[in-house]
Amino acid sequence: MNKVISAGGIVYHKSGFLMLKKKNGDWVLPKGRIEIGESLEETAIREVKEETNIDATIVDYLGATTYSFSNFWTEYEVIHKTVSWYYMVADSYVLKALEAEGFVKASFITIDKVLQIATYEDEKKVIRKAIEALK
Repeated sequence: MNKVISAGGIVYHKSGFLMLKKKNGDWVLPKGRIEIGESLEETAIREVKEETNIDATIVDYLGATTYSFSNFWTEYEVIHKTVSWYYMVADSYVLKALEAEGFVKASFITIDKVLQIATYEDEKKVIRKAIEALK
């Protein structure tokens, strides 16, 4: 069993949240693994920048999600992943999806549509928390 620690951002700008579309059609939030010597906050900021080209500032911590999946590249090893999520505001607005990570599009999705297109339920829960934080 392999444990992975990650962090990500729910980035807000005007009336929408930053989402990434993967090659397989899934819409996800930007996130990634913590690097040696990095804090979770630094990881979230770095991953948002790397995956979307957006500079963002952390406003609040929204909690963590945990899930498991099989890594088909290493003979079906089960990976247990914990993602710490941060509510962020965009400081820059020129989007560019990181194609090397399998993303085909980065976009700010309006609040009324973001929950409809988000693929994973654990991410939808965190998006709901971010929407509540706007009120």
